[in-house]
Amino acid sequence: MNANTTTQRRSGSRLPNPQQLVPELGEVGAALFKATGNGAIPRATIGLIQLRAGQIVASTYLAILHAGNLRTAGESEERIAAVATWRDAPYFTDAERAALALVEAVLQPSAHGERVPEELYAHAAEHYDDKAMATLAMAIGQVNFFVPLALIGQPLPGRPPAEQWTAVPVR
Repeated sequence: MNANTTTQRRSGSRLPNPQQLVPELGEVGAALFKATGNGAIPRATIGLIQLRAGQIVASTYLAILHAGNLRTAGESEERIAAVATWRDAPYFTDAERAALALVEAVLQPSAHGERVPEELYAHAAEHYDDKAMATLAMAIGQVNFFVPLALIGQPLPGRPPAEQWTAVPVR
């Protein structure tokens, strides 16, 4: 196979629905959603960091899922499209920028040592109190909890939930 060959597209996910395989997953997901929905961080900010996380880990499924969630919540196409270039995009508040910087710091290796240096923490703390910082950390963890399922199981992006996990045997 050479560099010009396209990857064969599957008609199904690699795994069947993980919630059917591990029913406790629903409880964990609901608890994470409840914890991050405590009101300390706006849902829009959580959606933005979840979208950025999906982009960072290169998961089409997560990127499309979280972009769709942001659309449903009324976010503009400009803000959604600009998440990948948030540093120079005019669409984000300083608090949102701090949250996006944190998700990048947590998810990307640092060539300079500490992933979340004091300067970044201090900047974020200018916008978020302790409860909000803990909630922000949980929101980053929430999306990261589902990253392995997205990358390993490869649910089908852009499909209704009942159709995302439709495993087809590999030949």
